[in-house]
Amino acid sequence: MVESFRELRVYKEAFQAARTIFRCTESWPKEERYALTDQIRRSSRSVFANVAEAWRKRRYPKHFISKLSDADAEAAETRAWLDAALDHSYIDQQTYDDLDATYDQISGSLVKMMTNTDQWCGPADQVREDQPVYDTDTNPSQTPTPPDAHTQP
Repeated sequence: MVESFRELRVYKEAFQAARTIFRCTESWPKEERYALTDQIRRSSRSVFANVAEAWRKRRYPKHFISKLSDADAEAAETRAWLDAALDHSYIDQQTYDDLDATYDQISGSLVKMMTNTDQWCGPADQVREDQPVYDTDTNPSQTPTPPDAHTQP
């Protein structure tokens, strides 16, 4: 049973990605401080912050979806800023590829959560995060188990 947003894989992934971005931006040119640097730091942090807000609003499916949608939009914005950072040679290709893949995974997880609100919304004692990690693949063996298929411990 998931008791806190901090236990969600998508939250952990987004938090770690934002930390990586912050460390990358520490060496960027000073003239980017109020432009690219602030924008990518803000959008990357907003992803995990919106996941936390969504978690607190999970009793209301429409609000839950809205906050997850905001998180997904911030992930897309972060990817756009990564494009700019690569274009200006502020990050290398490997860093770009790793972060872009991470944000693609995060977006896939958010979309799965939005399309499976029954698994996430409702009484806290019924909320479970199934294995494996959400992804954008359509492999049937990775389809989350419906909430009613769980047995009580």
